[in-house]
Amino acid sequence: MAMLKVENLDVYYGIIQALQGVSFEVNQGEVIALIGANGAGKTTTLHTLTGLIPSKKGRIVFEDQDITKIPAHKIVEMGIAHVPEGRRIFADLNVLENLKMGAYTRKDKGEIEESIEQVYKRFPRLKERQSQRAGTLSGGEQQMLAMGRALMSKPKMIVMDEPSMGLSPIFVNEIFDIIQEVSAAGTTVLLVEQNAKKALSIANRAYVLETGKIVLSGDADDLLNDDSIKKAYLGE
Repeated sequence: MAMLKVENLDVYYGIIQALQGVSFEVNQGEVIALIGANGAGKTTTLHTLTGLIPSKKGRIVFEDQDITKIPAHKIVEMGIAHVPEGRRIFADLNVLENLKMGAYTRKDKGEIEESIEQVYKRFPRLKERQSQRAGTLSGGEQQMLAMGRALMSKPKMIVMDEPSMGLSPIFVNEIFDIIQEVSAAGTTVLLVEQNAKKALSIANRAYVLETGKIVLSGDADDLLNDDSIKKAYLGE
């Protein structure tokens, strides 16, 4: 059963068409990877899903509800959290304050405290640095904080934009391990990632975007072994 259905999405920036007839679906519990070159429309797709950019045409349905015209803050309340490209943490707030910002849609103080403890369990480094200003964390720690903050809204689905960007190989592995843990704990994951090999290695299925269109889709394992994908995205 599709948790998220995207149907024939057209998106423009002024007169430039960024997405053209993009359709895909994400089933509950899956990890789905969106891969493609820079400028293919991956980030635009996520921004449209989470209400940050309006679409000109097409429909987005989440849990049988049309969310195409719903504003971003309401989409968070419905259960979709966004980990944006470049992390976008609140640099002047400390780690704990950043996490609390992620829970702004929730009212129950006790449950929020519980969620903070869960985030600390998953990211022990954040607990050690809870009173440190977020802007002073390393890139990998900031990425963990961005993920932790998104998890604070108790999402049914988490959308991640380039989580491994600019990170050292050790942190890249750690971030991907965490994505798998988040998935195993029951959160559906939609992942945009330049590191196609890594993304395909943890995804169930994947869609390939080229200049605003989906040109290929299939099981992640099949795409990992597809010669055209190897040439274009896996550097083989």
